[in-house]
Amino acid sequence: MKSVSKRAFGWIPKGIPCLIIVIGLFGYIGSVMGVPNMLNTIMKTAHDLLLNTVFYLMGICVITGAIGKLFVEFGVVSLLEQILRPLMRPLFNLPGVASLGAVMTFLSDNPAIISLSQDKRFSSYFKKYQFISLTNFGTAFGMGLLVIVFMVGQGFGFPALIGLVGAFCGCIVSTRLMQYFVLKSYPQYAIENATEIDPTTVAEEKKEETTLFLRILNSLLDGGKTGVDVGIAIIPGVLVISSLVMILTFGPSAEGYTGGAYQGIELLPWLANKIGVVFQYLFGFNDPHLVAFPITALGAVGAALSLIPGFLKEGWVDGNAVAVFTAIGMCWSGYLSTHTAMLDSLGYRELTSKAIIAHTIGGLAAAIIAHWLFVLISLL
Repeated sequence: MKSVSKRAFGWIPKGIPCLIIVIGLFGYIGSVMGVPNMLNTIMKTAHDLLLNTVFYLMGICVITGAIGKLFVEFGVVSLLEQILRPLMRPLFNLPGVASLGAVMTFLSDNPAIISLSQDKRFSSYFKKYQFISLTNFGTAFGMGLLVIVFMVGQGFGFPALIGLVGAFCGCIVSTRLMQYFVLKSYPQYAIENATEIDPTTVAEEKKEETTLFLRILNSLLDGGKTGVDVGIAIIPGVLVISSLVMILTFGPSAEGYTGGAYQGIELLPWLANKIGVVFQYLFGFNDPHLVAFPITALGAVGAALSLIPGFLKEGWVDGNAVAVFTAIGMCWSGYLSTHTAMLDSLGYRELTSKAIIAHTIGGLAAAIIAHWLFVLISLL
């Protein structure tokens, strides 16, 4: 079959399909908006996102990064890890030390679980199938503090907490499902250790003694620098993905297409309207424009958060939507752009498709649980 397809399509240069897609997409947008208006809208939207959204998110990243580092330095993370440890085995089928990964990714981003897993003392507690599922487990908590702080800053504290519960449930679904997929393909991983080392024989690293003031200062500054790195890392996702999604989501201004920021062709709402009953029943979305958030969260949750101010301005967002956004935003947190690299760094690249399928289901479960939990609490 492969040889037949190569003979049939081998004459097509590799760049041609890309050109067809790009020209087709922007040709369609330009035919609706007008090419000058389309170009002006893209530039002005990206510029406004950079000034009014990216820097705001970067400020949150710096503050949360500083707080997270301070928590690590003074034992708050260890305390949280001890509190959460009893939940790991019954809920996630993971050893208790996995709770440290949940706390670290919640305070920072998905890749934190990878840097932690490189520590042999940490990975020695896991069987191989559990170790591989850390990709799904850590991703479900990635950038959680940033998402919740952002939602609280918009005036939706209680719905954000409901979303946190939904993300927690979605993480259970994703992690357990990934473990099932791994064991189905590699049954021997159930008994093979991820790392052959006895954790009790490894001496703890000694910390250099410093004064209390220096410890606080270094923690705040080092954590703030990490926040700056995260803030810079989300710029491409916000400017590229969000600009495109907004053009496909929003419509013209009251005066029509003028080339201003945040104008578009409303393609995504039109498509969502075709199956609007599904989104309304599963997620409780009252407006088809809201489907842009989960679509954007597939690639970057920071980019998805940049959609919220525009949604609020248009009056599309309510408490239920924020609960769903928090759940699916936390649980997915850009997994399509990170899962491949994360599994590759763990040495199990061939399981990427299984991880993506499991996490897709987990994110949808998180959103559905958050919606119906919000409905239930609203009835009380």
